[in-house]
Amino acid sequence: MGCVFSLPEDRRDAAERTPTTRETSFIEKMKKTGKNIIVFYGSQTGTAEEFANRLSKDAQRYGMKGMVADPEEYSMGELSRLSEITNSLAIFCMATYGEGDPTDNAQDFYDWLQENDDEDLSGLNYTVFGLGNKTYEHYNAMGKYVDKRLEQLGATRIFDLGMGDDDGNLEEDFVSWREQFWPAVCQHFGVEASGDESSIRQYELKEHTDINMNKVYTGEIGRLKSFEVQKPPFDSKNPFLALVTVNRKLNKAGDRHLMHLELDITGSKIRYESGDHVAVFPTNDSALVNKLGQILGVDLDVVISLNNLDEESNKKHPFPCPTTYRTALTHYLDITHPPRTNVLYELAQYASDPKDQENMRKMASSSPEGKALYQSWVLDASRNILAILEDMPSLRPPVDHLCELLPRLQARYYSIASSSKVHPNSIHICAVVVEYETKTGRTNKGVATNWLKNKLVTDNGHKSTVPMYIRKSQFRLPFKSTNPVIMVGPGTGIAPFMGFIQERGWLKQQGKEVGETVLYFGCRHKNEDYIYQEELEGSEKNGVLTKLNVAFSRDQDHKVYVQHLLTKNKEHVWKLIHTDNAHIYICGDARNMAKDVQTAFYEIAEQVGVMTRTQAVDYVKKLMTKGRYSQDVWS
Repeated sequence: MGCVFSLPEDRRDAAERTPTTRETSFIEKMKKTGKNIIVFYGSQTGTAEEFANRLSKDAQRYGMKGMVADPEEYSMGELSRLSEITNSLAIFCMATYGEGDPTDNAQDFYDWLQENDDEDLSGLNYTVFGLGNKTYEHYNAMGKYVDKRLEQLGATRIFDLGMGDDDGNLEEDFVSWREQFWPAVCQHFGVEASGDESSIRQYELKEHTDINMNKVYTGEIGRLKSFEVQKPPFDSKNPFLALVTVNRKLNKAGDRHLMHLELDITGSKIRYESGDHVAVFPTNDSALVNKLGQILGVDLDVVISLNNLDEESNKKHPFPCPTTYRTALTHYLDITHPPRTNVLYELAQYASDPKDQENMRKMASSSPEGKALYQSWVLDASRNILAILEDMPSLRPPVDHLCELLPRLQARYYSIASSSKVHPNSIHICAVVVEYETKTGRTNKGVATNWLKNKLVTDNGHKSTVPMYIRKSQFRLPFKSTNPVIMVGPGTGIAPFMGFIQERGWLKQQGKEVGETVLYFGCRHKNEDYIYQEELEGSEKNGVLTKLNVAFSRDQDHKVYVQHLLTKNKEHVWKLIHTDNAHIYICGDARNMAKDVQTAFYEIAEQVGVMTRTQAVDYVKKLMTKGRYSQDVWS
């Protein structure tokens, strides 16, 4: 499927983790290291962690000392003790994931907040910045919850909840909030802003001239050599190298490339359910990496380590070290997304042309013209770091500082397109290759989909592998097989439903009574991108799919989409939902499709169920609460 919000991170490798005697008391750690500000992050794709790092760095500029903390690594029950540290403050950068859920690393903290009603946090000063996306139903649910809950438990909010919208401009939202946040902190604690705006390095470079190459990371996510000697259990910090057994183009024509891949998990002990996501760790295009090396005039095969200058920090390196620049830029760093403003700000000093320096600093400021320049020159133009260096010939930063500043390359998530009942040792992926022309005339290619496209089953006699793990989801077939299901999944949104259909077929073969199984699929042209046509028509023929509805949006003068077919069949749809207890599933694009489909369900409830719009909205909300209306959507 299209990548589900390109996802989890926080895969600090073994070398980056201190021994297991790790301090779980953040209070003791803060006292020992003289810190008074702690920034916790709930992060799924690395952005909240990035923002937390920036806030911790800011603290230094304001004469305070900050540390960044993963709530999963500390005992959060200690929040009430923060008052033991003078002028202390806890900042929470909390992303919302999925259907208003906490991120994986904040799940325990969320549970703790929910369960402890008698907790007294009256000595705690706090503020929250939430990261969300307005195209989703539960916008910034986690940030809002933490902000409200801490206040209920007696803590003091020293600055208003900030909310970032990734559908708009998350970076701008953060910069604007931060701009007002720090003066409020200084005022609250009665401190003068030292206003030190210089660049502060977090890591120092060490070049290794005579190192044993067996000690050098070559792309492993977790422990050294973990790709050579694989040991279960496999997860985000220890992915499994799955063999690619099938990689075929799905569409018959048209200018896009839709593909079906099968990953072999035999012997891995990995289990999955229909509806789960598979996470894969892609690598950057080597042509892009080579161009970066050329433009910066560096030997990419030098072995280096970037070591944290704060020796007490849990994060010893920004990525697994020692390694080469080539490995870092290929496996560990995100070189394709437009850089955030803090990267531009920190790199500005290396521009030899004062005009370039001024523009880079302006783009990182919160002035209206600065924001507009960043929006147009970086975001709208889709300029990645290479494009910025190409279009700013005076900017030639040292490669080690660039590597320190770039965010980590993230795993990408795809809805699994198979059922483990039918394919226990194989995981299927359905995705569309991302490639587009930017306003500057460059071609940008999606990292993961182009990498997957090139994962041929055998490449020069070598078998291709994909580092992967499973992320459980809430997207599940009904517990009772007799419940009807209505599946709505245009384009690559069909992915999880291929698994659902396989599973319903398997249940039938087991002699179980299976309720109606109805699919609404959509594509552009019947003879171009009607993917899985043979399988779907076969499933309808043998009665596993009771009704196959396909919208071909461009095969006639007016556009026809899945929501139009739903409305056309409104009586049948309403009977399934209202009388027969059907479960509804929607997968695909969040921005338009999921909203339009939800509106279609409102209209059906109004027209056939004779409700007002308010009642209809309430009715659908109740279906969601009961787990009968599930979405697996991305934007």
